[in-house]
Amino acid sequence: MSGILIGQSYFLRFDPKLWEAMQPYPPLGAMYAASFLRAEGYDVALFDAMLAESEAEWAGALDVHSPQFAVIYEDNFNYLSKMCLLRMREAAFTMIEMAKQRGCTVIVAGSDATDQGERYLGRGADFVLMGEGEETLLELLVSLTGGGETPLSEIAGLVWVQDGSKKSEVGGQRSGQSPIQNPQSQIILNPRRPDIKDVDALPFPAWDMIDIERYRRIWRERHGYYSMNMVTTRGCPYHCNWCAKPIWGQRYNARSPQNVAAEMRWLKETYSPDHIWFADDIVGLKPKWWSQFADAVAALDARTPFKCLSRVDLLCRQGEVASMKRAGCDIVWVGAESGSQHILDAMEKGTTVEQIYEATRLLHEHSIRVGFFLQFGYPGETREDIEKTLQMVRDCQPDDIGMSVSYPLPGTKFHERVKDELGAKQNWQDSEDLAMLYDGPYATEFYRQLHTVLHKEYRARKYWRDLRTLPARPANVGKRHIRNAASMMYHLATLPAARRQLKRLENAPHQGIAPLAGGMSQVAAATPTPQE
Repeated sequence: MSGILIGQSYFLRFDPKLWEAMQPYPPLGAMYAASFLRAEGYDVALFDAMLAESEAEWAGALDVHSPQFAVIYEDNFNYLSKMCLLRMREAAFTMIEMAKQRGCTVIVAGSDATDQGERYLGRGADFVLMGEGEETLLELLVSLTGGGETPLSEIAGLVWVQDGSKKSEVGGQRSGQSPIQNPQSQIILNPRRPDIKDVDALPFPAWDMIDIERYRRIWRERHGYYSMNMVTTRGCPYHCNWCAKPIWGQRYNARSPQNVAAEMRWLKETYSPDHIWFADDIVGLKPKWWSQFADAVAALDARTPFKCLSRVDLLCRQGEVASMKRAGCDIVWVGAESGSQHILDAMEKGTTVEQIYEATRLLHEHSIRVGFFLQFGYPGETREDIEKTLQMVRDCQPDDIGMSVSYPLPGTKFHERVKDELGAKQNWQDSEDLAMLYDGPYATEFYRQLHTVLHKEYRARKYWRDLRTLPARPANVGKRHIRNAASMMYHLATLPAARRQLKRLENAPHQGIAPLAGGMSQVAAATPTPQE
């Protein structure tokens, strides 16, 4: 069969904040695509950009494998890929160019490509896969290699170019030029493809194509344990109006508890991880999923400590947290977002502040740690709302926090509401950007300073709680205790000045980002809208 090289454009090296944190996970999306095609008999190689130094390593992989097809298949389970960071988009464009220079047919899949298909075709990609990509990719490859008679126009989920001058389907140009440079060409958006409902039938990700030992070494040197990633679901059925869902929309398909436990057992036997990260948006949405999973984990002796994401309303269901503990849950991250109910309601979050407090209490009662995702800057948020969120953090004492500002992405109600306020910059450069991309309640500098204030206060309080459990005997006080004490003193000493700076920025005139000349109509006209 034809040679295929699958890669992705998320380079940890290009995200300074997360490069410093150094908690790398391989690209599950690309690994699923590789195992899916391999099961169909295709000759597949995998390029893992996560730990690569630059796009030059992709060029090296192209030279080594000389593939006919270069597939840039983004990891749709990685929330940073869904954020469509500018630096990673630039990397994808460079990778497309490198592949075209070597005569490859280039196929692109992912959240940004689904939203911005014309941009990727304009930079040289031959085909874009909208939404979930495995089955569309397989059908496209069958068509391009002569194994089937399905015309491009009938391949669901495909964005492609029709050459109007020849009235024929084209793809796979090998000249290095963009397939849409012909002024008579036309971009065709085929109907969306139904999602894969029986996700248990998918082969496990192609872990044998990953440099496991490099990941293991990094994790153990930096954190003292080795963590691997898994997913149990595809999609999210909830309606948070700022959450972009270009791949699965409101649809949600879950693996059975038994199938997930079987993969966990296989990973345990094959690679011996110390920890698992379930990377999906929501684990255990269906009633009794967690209890059945705990039973399956016990039956297979698959128990491995794990972290996952959930919702506070789900965690308040009777017996839910106890089942999670029995299955091996170590920490749960929840989208707390705000301590102000009217902001949660405006977001259409579907949760209450009281549920945040109750879920946190239940998790701590069962010795499960909890992390809060916090979001500031939503339209209508006041200084009082911000203080309510800060007070919620003080009251609940989460074990970790992450802060973001409201981020308008195409296809969301939030984006529709603020799109006329957007300027030339419509995506963050990297995860530390925190730019206020629309005319929000305060300026970008305010939110960046709020990030500093929030973390200084949080770290000072957290280290103080830790120090209250110091060993009774001085001889048992270790380096960690000394570091925590020093960090607490530093944050306490610098917090007042940080708060004063935040106050000054609060009162400073807020200048929103100027809109593009001609408004958003120009962008809308140049951006294909995915069809449902």
